[in-house]
Amino acid sequence: MTSNEIRKAFLEFFRERGHQIVPSAPMVVKNDPTLMFTNAGMNQFKDIFLGNAPAKYKRIANTQKCLRVSGKHNDLEEVGIDTYHHTMFEMLGNWSFGDYFKKEAIAWSWELLTGIYKLPVDRLYVTVFEGDAKDKLAFDQESYDHWKAVIAEDRILRGNKKDNFWEMGDTGPCGPCSEIHIDLRSDEERKKVPGKDVVNTSHPQVIEIWNNVFMEFNRKADGSLEPLPARHVDTGMGFERLCMALQGKTSNYDTDVFQPTIQFIAARCGIHYGAAEKTDIAMRVMSDHIRAISFAIADGQLPSNNKAGYVIRRILRRAVRYGFTFLNFKEPFLNKLVPILGEQFKDVFPELKAQQDFVQRVIQEEETAFLRTLDTGIRKFEEYKGKSVSGTFAFELYDTFGFPIDLTQLMAREKGMDVDMTEFQRCLDEQKERSRAAAAVDTDDWVVVRQEEESVEFVGYDANQCSCEILRYRKVKAKNKEQYQLVLNRTPFYAESGGQVGDTGTLTAEGDTIRILDTQKENNLIVHFCDRLPKDPASTFTATIDDSRRKLITNNHSATHLLHAALKEVLGTHVNQKGSLVNEAVTRFDFSHFAKVTDEELQRIEHRVNEKIRENIALDERRNVPVQEAMNMGAMALFGEKYGEFVRVITFDPAFSRELCGGTHVSATGQIGLFKIISEGAVAAGVRRVEAITAGAAEQYMEEQLRQLHAVREALKHPKDAVEKVNQLLEENARLQEQVKALIGEKAQQVKKSISERARTVNGLRVIAERIDLPSADAIKDISFELRNQFDDLVFLAGAEIDGKAHLSLILSDKVVSEKKLNASALIRELAKEIQGGGGGQAFYATAGGKQPEGIVKALEKLTGLIS
Repeated sequence: MTSNEIRKAFLEFFRERGHQIVPSAPMVVKNDPTLMFTNAGMNQFKDIFLGNAPAKYKRIANTQKCLRVSGKHNDLEEVGIDTYHHTMFEMLGNWSFGDYFKKEAIAWSWELLTGIYKLPVDRLYVTVFEGDAKDKLAFDQESYDHWKAVIAEDRILRGNKKDNFWEMGDTGPCGPCSEIHIDLRSDEERKKVPGKDVVNTSHPQVIEIWNNVFMEFNRKADGSLEPLPARHVDTGMGFERLCMALQGKTSNYDTDVFQPTIQFIAARCGIHYGAAEKTDIAMRVMSDHIRAISFAIADGQLPSNNKAGYVIRRILRRAVRYGFTFLNFKEPFLNKLVPILGEQFKDVFPELKAQQDFVQRVIQEEETAFLRTLDTGIRKFEEYKGKSVSGTFAFELYDTFGFPIDLTQLMAREKGMDVDMTEFQRCLDEQKERSRAAAAVDTDDWVVVRQEEESVEFVGYDANQCSCEILRYRKVKAKNKEQYQLVLNRTPFYAESGGQVGDTGTLTAEGDTIRILDTQKENNLIVHFCDRLPKDPASTFTATIDDSRRKLITNNHSATHLLHAALKEVLGTHVNQKGSLVNEAVTRFDFSHFAKVTDEELQRIEHRVNEKIRENIALDERRNVPVQEAMNMGAMALFGEKYGEFVRVITFDPAFSRELCGGTHVSATGQIGLFKIISEGAVAAGVRRVEAITAGAAEQYMEEQLRQLHAVREALKHPKDAVEKVNQLLEENARLQEQVKALIGEKAQQVKKSISERARTVNGLRVIAERIDLPSADAIKDISFELRNQFDDLVFLAGAEIDGKAHLSLILSDKVVSEKKLNASALIRELAKEIQGGGGGQAFYATAGGKQPEGIVKALEKLTGLIS
């Protein structure tokens, strides 16, 4: 069976058994503070498991894009080395929400594997939970009994809590699980060692392919377990591993899931896959990583230097580094794999094909930038002096230049050097501990005030105030700051999502007023943040948002929709939203575009938005529209957003702006008043950012611009044409600057002649150490390089006071660097101590600055001792 046939058979099997087939959620997670990426098929159903939302369907099945590279499920360093770990993988899953349980889940998994897929029974083993005394959990006899009805009892193995008790996290829904393993070893190997002795020992050919999780309990913050109100089934089957088993392979990478990209890589680098272990690993790394990178970008996560963006950049750089080191790809290549993936997954994950050009351009620019960084890091390594490589330096290469430690070790071995791995590990552990401490959040269990079956009602589209009750609350401590989180049965507070910040306001009851500091979504639960609890949480409260703040936010959000539409009109239909921030002060809009937006284009965009504001277009808001109907209406949907079956459609003129949106908006565009763009620039490869202001803020901005213009005109004595007058002054200033530069140059030549005559011989070197009266560091640099070109045995240290601060400049001839083993950068750091400063540079030229000019003389005198 092909991989497409395998996937289709799974979904059809469960469709026939009453399961609703739902699409994959985006791989990039939003509105969940505990996750950056979807790492399991069940993530999109957390609200149901947690009891925060009702299940629309009792039975569901799908194939989910997952990513495991950080946190608890950290597989990154194993990817490509072994044959079955991946960054991105597909998880085939079926779920029951309070419907069927162990009997049906076990029977259907066995029927599909052996009846439909025809996997040989004599290669299959199953595990059941053996129980745990600490948690007072008994052996899972029920699962055992269901299994022994279809498989021999000697193939039913008992597993401990680590392997056979699944938990969402430190707290939350959990329960025993039953895994299905397959033994893909040769008959000869199986005769030597029975498969049951190899299960769960990390053998690459004896692997878990399916896990049936039976969620029965809730793990509380104190570690105790309590039964869930309803029992659920959550199963996950690794698609790539299943393909390996069904296609008769011993490696996931040998299946038709990965071979198209691997063979493309092999053809382009001219190395046969299977020729050598190192090149095979490199091809596996690249073919795996390009999937994670491409789908993350397609789902809205661009590579960056923080949080989820840093994870994607790290994966990309690991792939580039393997190609660079082992396959000789010295130019951007990874991006060329994107069209292969787009075609391969067009029917199951069409979002990549739809954004193929954008994704490819982003990856290409990231590759180009990292190849430059690699080159810089390699040069830095070549300049390193020492008999062994310190762990601190190796960590600098790792942290700053993206060098995995094995690359540093490889380069060190080529020079006959060792790397201090103990020190490197210490630096790495310290960094991880700093990250853990910064991200640590201590969350108490929810305290239930009222038990409610229905989900929280949001009334904020229609009302700024409402009567409400607290359903539950909990205490949260992060960075030594204590806050409380409240869940209300009804709320006018908009929770941060879709780029719009959360509301603030008050909660009042009988003279007790609580400030609501922020409103966030945790999955789909609206959570209100405050710094103290009400005196009586069981009271009935009046919830009131900060109305003036909300109006400013609403102005900016509606303006963002108009801006999006205007960008598409002016720049082209390729423009798509890639991020936004809407608060009371500004609207910030990120969009796909590969060139700077010109001033003329920005003016046209701004004029178009203001034109629509003056038209005072009434808001057309439609709620609970079936998602397909909304699409047919022409509503813009955003890649990477998860939409339900019913959506909200916001329209300002059907021919201009119609989007799916859950945010708050003006009743008519005239309320926005005025729109003004204040900046435009690049934020990532292929992504531009526009910042704009509206209403009163825009008026104040314009008034300040006019005030400054008036002040300039007044300073220029009110010329007829202020621009022409300023240009005349600039031209005159440029002429004067050239004259000053020429005078400094003449003086510099006189200084050079004078100090050359005062050169001393020290240890066979021509040494010049002088305090120089020149007002420019550039002039000192010029004469330094002129002297270096003049003498091949030169050591020239110049000291000067420039703008009240000490300046040191040290230059060495190449011969001095190579034969005397002197290093200007190392020397200048030592000399800088005398001027209470610091510096650095290259082996032949370095500079330093300091705040103590009186120390210049001591620095000049100190040089002789350092080079003798």
